[in-house]
Amino acid sequence: MEPKKSQKADLETKRTYFVQFGLIVALLISLGAFEWKSYEKQEINLEQRVAADIAEEIIPITKQEKPPPPPAPPKQTTLLNVVDDDVVVEDEIILDVEADDDTEMEEFVPVVMEEEEVVEEKIFIVVENQPEFPGGEKARRIYLAKNIEYPQLARESGIQGTVYLTFVVEKNGSVTDVRILRGIGGGCDEEALRVVKAMPNWKPGKQRGKPVRVQFQMPIRFTLQ
Repeated sequence: MEPKKSQKADLETKRTYFVQFGLIVALLISLGAFEWKSYEKQEINLEQRVAADIAEEIIPITKQEKPPPPPAPPKQTTLLNVVDDDVVVEDEIILDVEADDDTEMEEFVPVVMEEEEVVEEKIFIVVENQPEFPGGEKARRIYLAKNIEYPQLARESGIQGTVYLTFVVEKNGSVTDVRILRGIGGGCDEEALRVVKAMPNWKPGKQRGKPVRVQFQMPIRFTLQ
């Protein structure tokens, strides 16, 4: 007996495809069930909300004041000194406008001012009459004892000894060119210079009866008591 169904209408040939499709659909449904998430519903009561009272910050409005413009500069006025035409102007320069190439010019000879040679007077070391402190040698020692102040640095360091000085006694008795020949330090040298420079005028030295400049040396001893 021949089958009445056509080959296209026969579902047995497509059974395998239907089974595979069904398995795929079942698998997708299973995965979707595992991945499904549920959330609890929360009821929001709008009446319980309280509006926050936030104070608004008020920013003051500042006004920028422009600095006043600088004062106008004073007006400058020019004064003209009008001179009459008949005024004679001294030191007038005369120009020879008729001079040509053949005109002979006088040779200009500059005037050289001769400098006066300053001759320094001789300084004597040994003279007939030596310079003398006013009042004599005793007065000189009293002056040094009263005016010399022992330096604090030398006192604390225990420095003592003799400072040797040299100076020039001028013809008028003044003391100049004070220098240290040998010092001991500790401020003693500076103190000796100060006291000698402050000395009153000496009695000048004399050579052949005339006052002359004399080089003088003086020792000043610093001793701790």
